[in-house]
Formats: sequence, structure tokens, C-alpha cells
Amino acid sequence: MSGIFDLTGKIAVVTGAGRGLGAEMAKALAAAGARVTLAGRSPEPLECVATIIRDAGGHADCMPCDITRADDVQALIEGVLARNGRIDILVNNAGINSWAPLTDVTDSDWHRMLDTHMTGPFLACREVLPGMIAQGGGKIVNTVSVAAQLGRPNVVPYSAAKGGLAMMTRGLAAEVAGKNIQVNGIGPGYFLTEMNRQIMDDQAAYEARVARIPAGRWGDPDELHGTIVFLASRASDYVSGQVIFVDGGLSTSF
Repeated sequence: MSGIFDLTGKIAVVTGAGRGLGAEMAKALAAAGARVTLAGRSPEPLECVATIIRDAGGHADCMPCDITRADDVQALIEGVLARNGRIDILVNNAGINSWAPLTDVTDSDWHRMLDTHMTGPFLACREVLPGMIAQGGGKIVNTVSVAAQLGRPNVVPYSAAKGGLAMMTRGLAAEVAGKNIQVNGIGPGYFLTEMNRQIMDDQAAYEARVARIPAGRWGDPDELHGTIVFLASRASDYVSGQVIFVDGGLSTSF
């Protein structure tokens, strides 16, 4: 790949890269030329994705990491820096979801959701920023969600966490834009991933959601490729603090 979307020589870290949207974004970054470190709690899925990337001619390393643990995150960033000398791109993608009325949500459920979607990105950004500042620039991309903007029943903790991540994105963007670090978010709508398996397996629930999407379908995970490469490349050097919704028009309609 050439031109303003070329990531040759760039060093990227993608959390939650063992499956779903994280795996697809890692593949896209590698295809654009980046050397990608895949991070996640389980090593086996990471190695599977890394193998796909390597077989396609890309560069991928794996590092197990629980994004909610400060010592794990520190070890991840320090490990990537030791191996590569720099980090140019950080994608905070690790995520979880659950469906339950708020009255059934336990304290543990609530904290697990916030820890994964807000504390994890906070820890990763805090670790990676000194190096980005010292090297004169970098890209941070947070996986937000249409749930940060649209209310839905039975996913209040998820929506609250993603809403917080959206504001973290904007606040941090304002803080570091003058240091040539762009912080943006991707807001996926409904995608055909394992995280959404519970809905996909319920035909009525699946079709009800399709009916709300102006495009009339769910997204294929590889339809995030263009957006992540854009936000990770110099094509987005004057874009900061934005959440780009990739949702078939869902967030524009009611």
C-alpha cells in the first residue's frame, strides 16, 4: 500500500485482538504495512489471528494481557517497546457485553463492564502516551459503540461504559492534539461477531434489529478495515476527538 494510508514501518498494538472486530482491525493494520502486536487474555485465539496475518505476508506478535490489570498493561507496553523501540498506534478494542435488566445487574457485573471498557483504555493510554509524546506523535483509536449514543433496554452498564469511553476519547484528544497525537473512536453498530451470538441466534431479536438499520442488514467485520486504517494513518492527521459510527445508518435514524 502506498500514499497517505500506508502504515509500513509503523508499530501497532491492538487489544482484544483474538476474535471479532479486534481481529479484523489487526488484520487491516497489518495489511496496510504495520507490525501488529495482538493482545488479549487467551493466547490461543491470538496465535490463530497472528498465523492468518503472517500467512498473508504481514507481521504479527502476540502478548497475553488482561486489560483491566495495571501490571499486565504495563508489561504489554514495555514488552512492545523493548521489541520494537516505539509504538505508533494503539487500538483499545477489548470488550465484553451482557444483557440483563438493571435490577438484575450485580456490583461485580457493573465494575467488570467499567473496568473493561474504561479502566483498560485509561491504563493503556497512560502507559503509551509518554513514548508517543517523546517521539513526536501517534494514533490512539478507541472502540466505542452506537450504544454510547443510543439508549437500549437491558444494556445499561454497557451503554454507560461506552458513553464514558466516548468522552474519554474527546477529552484526551483535546489534551494531546497539540503534541501531534490524534485520539479518535470507532462506533460500530450491529456486526456479525461472536459477541452478538445471543442476538444472532434469536431470529426474532435479530430481525427486529435489522428492521431498525437503514442499510437493512448487519455489518460484516471486515467492513471496519477502511475506517481503522484511515484513523491509524496520516490520512487522519487533522482528525481528532471524533467517533466515526460504522453502523449502516443506525445512529442517524429512529
